[in-house]
Amino acid sequence: MNPVVSVRDLELAFGERRLWDGLSFDLARGEFLAVLGPNGTGKTSLLRILLGLLEPTAGAVEVAGRAPKASRARVGYVPQQHAFDRDLPLRGRDLVRFGLDGNRWGVGRLGREGHARIDRALDDVGATGYADAPVGRLSGGEQQRLRVAQALVSDPKLLLADEPLLSLDLSYQAVITGLFDEHRRRAGTPVVFVTHDVNPVLSIVDRVLYLAPGRWAIGTPDTVMTSETLSELYGTEVDVLRVRGRIVVVGTPDDQHVHHIDDGHGH
Repeated sequence: MNPVVSVRDLELAFGERRLWDGLSFDLARGEFLAVLGPNGTGKTSLLRILLGLLEPTAGAVEVAGRAPKASRARVGYVPQQHAFDRDLPLRGRDLVRFGLDGNRWGVGRLGREGHARIDRALDDVGATGYADAPVGRLSGGEQQRLRVAQALVSDPKLLLADEPLLSLDLSYQAVITGLFDEHRRRAGTPVVFVTHDVNPVLSIVDRVLYLAPGRWAIGTPDTVMTSETLSELYGTEVDVLRVRGRIVVVGTPDDQHVHHIDDGHGH
C-alpha cells in the first residue's frame, strides 16, 4: 500500500543557516509520528512544507500521492494556539465550519450534509454543549477541542498538529491526545504531532522524528529517546532518564527540552 506521506532527501535552509538535509521518511495509514526538538530546528516549517505553504530548499514531498499544494484541502491542520478576542462574534460551530469551506472565497450556503458533518465533528470532540457560545469566552481547553473538530470535519487524509497541548492542563492534554488517537485508529488517518514533550503521547506514538540543530533522527521512542542518540545529535553529553514511565531529558545545550510532566496522562 502506498504511503500517505513520502518525504525524500528534504533540505531546509534559510540563507547560510541549514536546519536539516537528507530528511527522508514515509508515513503509513494510521501512523502517529511525534516531531520533537528545541526551538528553531524547523518543526513548524516541516508542517508548512507538508501543507504546501513552504518550498523546501531541496528534496521531494508527496501527500496522498500528489504535491502538497494540490493535497492541501485534504489535510486537517491544528495550528499553534492564539487567543481569541473575548468579543469576537464567532461561535464554536462557525470555527469548525472553516474546516469545510475556509479555503473558498466567501461563505456560501451550507447544505444539510455540511451541517451534519459539523454536528458530528462537534460531538466527536465533546464540544456540542458550547457549539453556539462565542469562542472568545471559552477556556483554552474548550477552544482546542474546537480546533481539533475543525481539523477533523473535512474527513482529512492527513492530520497535522503544531504544539496542540501548549497551555493545557494534564487532564485536557489527555483529552486532546485521545481525540487524535481515536480518530487515527478509526479512520486510518496518520498524524504528525509537533510537541516539546513526548510524555503525553508516549503511550500512543509509533515513531519519533527528533530535529536537533543541523541533524535529525527518526525511529521508535525506544531507539531515538536514548542518551546515545541524543548525545550524538547534539554533539555533547545528554542524559535520557526513564522515571516511572516518563522520559526526562537533561543536558541539552539550550535546556529547552527537559521534561517534567506528572503521571496521569493515560488513555
